[in-house]
Amino acid sequence: MDVPAFRDPRLPAPERARDLLSRLSHDERVAMLHQHAPAVERLGLAPFHTGCEALHGVAWLGEATVFPQPVGLAATWDVDLLRRVGDATASEVRAKHRADPSVSLNVWAPVVNTLRHPGWGRNEEGYSEDPHLTAHLATAYGRGLRGEHERVWKTVPTLKHFLAYNNETDRSSTSSNLDPRTLHEEELPAFREPIETGAAGAVMPSYNQVNGVPAHLQGELFDELRSWAPGSVALVSDAAAPAFLVTLQDAAPDRAAGNAAMVRAGVDSFTDDDADRAPTVRRIEEALERGLLTTDEVDRAVLRLLELRIRTGELDGDQDPYAAHGTIDPPEHRRLAREAAARSVVVLRNDAGTLPLAAGSVAVVGPLADDVLTDWYSGTPPYAVTPADGLRDAGGVDRVEVATGADLVALRVAATGRYVAVSEDGGRVVADAVAADKTTHLAVTDWGDGVLTLRSGASGRLLTGAAWPLRADADRVGGWEVQESFRRHVHPDGSWSLLHLGSGRWVRVQRDTGVLCAEGRTLDDAARFVPRVLESGAARVAEVAARCDAVVVVVGNDPHLNGRETQDRPHLRLPDAAVEVWRAAADANPRAVLAIVSSYPYVLGPGSDDAATVVWSSHGGQELGHGLADVLTGAVEPTGRLAQTWPARPEQAGDLFDYDTRRQQVTYRHLPAGDLGVPAFAFGHGLTYGDVAYDGLDLSADAVVAPAPTRDHPPLHPADPSAPGALVARVTVRNAGDRPAEELVQVYSLGAEAVGTATPVRLLLGYRRVRLAPGQEAVVDVPVDVARLAVWEARPGGGPLDGALRVQPGEYVLAAGPSSVDLPARRRLTVQAPTADDGSVGGRAR
Repeated sequence: MDVPAFRDPRLPAPERARDLLSRLSHDERVAMLHQHAPAVERLGLAPFHTGCEALHGVAWLGEATVFPQPVGLAATWDVDLLRRVGDATASEVRAKHRADPSVSLNVWAPVVNTLRHPGWGRNEEGYSEDPHLTAHLATAYGRGLRGEHERVWKTVPTLKHFLAYNNETDRSSTSSNLDPRTLHEEELPAFREPIETGAAGAVMPSYNQVNGVPAHLQGELFDELRSWAPGSVALVSDAAAPAFLVTLQDAAPDRAAGNAAMVRAGVDSFTDDDADRAPTVRRIEEALERGLLTTDEVDRAVLRLLELRIRTGELDGDQDPYAAHGTIDPPEHRRLAREAAARSVVVLRNDAGTLPLAAGSVAVVGPLADDVLTDWYSGTPPYAVTPADGLRDAGGVDRVEVATGADLVALRVAATGRYVAVSEDGGRVVADAVAADKTTHLAVTDWGDGVLTLRSGASGRLLTGAAWPLRADADRVGGWEVQESFRRHVHPDGSWSLLHLGSGRWVRVQRDTGVLCAEGRTLDDAARFVPRVLESGAARVAEVAARCDAVVVVVGNDPHLNGRETQDRPHLRLPDAAVEVWRAAADANPRAVLAIVSSYPYVLGPGSDDAATVVWSSHGGQELGHGLADVLTGAVEPTGRLAQTWPARPEQAGDLFDYDTRRQQVTYRHLPAGDLGVPAFAFGHGLTYGDVAYDGLDLSADAVVAPAPTRDHPPLHPADPSAPGALVARVTVRNAGDRPAEELVQVYSLGAEAVGTATPVRLLLGYRRVRLAPGQEAVVDVPVDVARLAVWEARPGGGPLDGALRVQPGEYVLAAGPSSVDLPARRRLTVQAPTADDGSVGGRAR
């Protein structure tokens, strides 16, 4: 029987896609441009849609293995680990797809926006402030998502979000203004390696504008990005972005013109109007009728989407090697989740030698002591190991005591004298109790800036405004519009009024029934509650800390509050309430560990900046507690290193809306070399339990010829370490401690002085990990590409792509050490100007 070319796996994907396109009618082609493409029954095509969230595990599709947030995975600096996490995630996407074919095999991950400013609400989704490290780690995760089969991709990864997207405030209106150097040295490189290596097959433009032009209309940059790829790259719009071209950005007079402009620029799929494709179809047809769009331009977009679908094996029948692949949360994924959680823990400070914890009893205190929190792009973990659980399971810990630090209160209505009471199932929240019995008990957790959650002692669940009237039946804070958070207003007489943040309404107590509802429009409408403190959270923390051998204070953020998608952080400081929990514990027990579990760096100010022992983890997923305990107890040697600077003070991070990092002197690349530029914890920083010394740095060549100018952005590590322009930095390290150490040997350029264009103050050139036994010395070879020293030199009067990356001749200082500001081993490298006889001249330019 003849097999149509589009179903023949022996043929190249582009040829198959062209054959399939030729068989589609005009109406079928236009319908393909929407996120939710219809079935074409006469050709045996099933319905298809772009997009399955898979940022650190499968999200929004029920239970799945939840790995650490990407900012935590980045702290491992471990490409093999990220590849394995990506592979596990893709396997679970395949399992979900097998159970429900509507689950898309086009995954919307990874996020490669650089973490330029820690105030960005979506900081947790990215990897690093360094674009090359971001690209390197994203390539590994994308390679795992893609799989190793030559023809069929396990999933098709989509890079998010192109381009220069680092603020949530007014994100669809603001313009990220980039000079050519920032564009080519700090933005485009984050996307290049995963595209160039074929680790991603799609890209999502960002909501913002770039230099005054919507990111969804950056046709010249889309063409540049696609020129890097070994195959086609589909562009899928962000949700509702097509509308914003008209309603917010004034980039098109109407929706038909806006859709046409997007297709002409190179966008292929419209994520718009949810699952209703009809409006998009009407607008595309109108654009065709008005001559704003041609059928060839439609066909070009459809062809790329068809190639994406063919890559998934959708049309391969029983020759799809992944068709029966994948299970949800198998034992090997649980082991991998624990490994990832442990490897992402960073020991920031251990001045008192408290870590690893000695055998004995441990108090685990703070709002995150006995909880595991998930973010908007997390899946539903099948189980969760809290920090307290992890230490209970740890060897050498004979007793664990827990205190959350929450005040236990009863709220008495000032007008009636009755207490707010909650039924056992949480379905009834009524001010009708005459005494402060257990039904009235509310544990109040302060997340900072007046944002509270209230957990009922009767139902064990959170007070929520998700239903009317109020209930106390929420298991966690969550949802696109959070319904479980309140802001406390304290009146001069000490009474409280509560603003429900999800609705923006004040809590009232209805007459006669006493039912609580979030419906007051002004503060004057709000009920007043007299708080009766039944137990002080700080006093309870001090009590349990004092009677244990050590105390671990677990504080941080809830990923849905005070910083998340649509909401930038209000500030960078550790919240006052967290500081008070820390002080209560540390004052009661000097063997105290400040364990910060968060989506982003904090500025540690008065009350916490003098903590002698500090560790950090991102929200580490279902195995957070085991991973954290493994490091705290020394069962696993600490390997985590920061991929993002922790500023010493807020102004060191710069302006959230200013993308010129060089002019602002922000990020590790541009922080001043003197004391003014010393952060609290530097990019690359992280301690071992050993004592590693750097005894020397040698280079395989002390002088090299500058490569030819080029528009190519070289990857972090040279693709071919033996190629011209590559050299080896040989770093001698020694473990003088009495425990094994896993050291991340980092090599940087400290720039050149007498050059025409100023170089970065410091620039990561490469890294290698080495395990050192006590007393062991090793020479670690770190390959370095001299092309990484290039700066962008724009052509006068030209466009954003007119110019080249050029390595300036001069005397450079290369340095090695354990972080970007601790670089004891140094060596000079002479970069010589090429001559007409040098093979490098013209070799890489295009």
